[in-house]
Amino acid sequence: MQTLAEMMKDAEHRMKSAIEVTVHDFGRFRTGRANPQLLEGITVDYYGVDSPLNQVANISVPEARQILISPFDKTMLKPIETAITNSDLGVNPNNDGQVIRLNFPPMTEERRKDLVKQVHHRAEEGRVAIRNVRRDALHHAHALQKDQHISEDDVKGFEKKLQEVTDRYVHEVDEAQKKKDAEVMEV
Repeated sequence: MQTLAEMMKDAEHRMKSAIEVTVHDFGRFRTGRANPQLLEGITVDYYGVDSPLNQVANISVPEARQILISPFDKTMLKPIETAITNSDLGVNPNNDGQVIRLNFPPMTEERRKDLVKQVHHRAEEGRVAIRNVRRDALHHAHALQKDQHISEDDVKGFEKKLQEVTDRYVHEVDEAQKKKDAEVMEV
């Protein structure tokens, strides 16, 4: 049986994890400049095994709007090119026989607004995850009260502290969202 302090610590840890995942996911949204994190979800068939792109090639950003992919094995150029083409990046890879270049054109205003909507949606998912942690912790606290392990006053104090922690983490998601919105809308 967990104490209220342990439940609070666990809830805070889970809320912090939800924020980390949300902020990490924000990195997958394309801003005005190239970011190697955009390629994170892409896997390549490496001798029959689906491998993440960053494990079969070196990825660098030589210019603000370009990603350079240098495969460790030159025979991987074609599979990497195919994987990028099949992804939803919306960028055509340029293969020169040695490396693959991804040139990112400037985004249109419409595309920026669309990305902002996606950022807002992902931020809302993060806020929901934090609230779900709060709901779960409250459920456990009420179960302890029902089993008469803690008093009603203990539960009320726990609820108040938990709400303060929840508000703080939701505010962090809001701040991260504002920062990402600004990055996306930057021309």
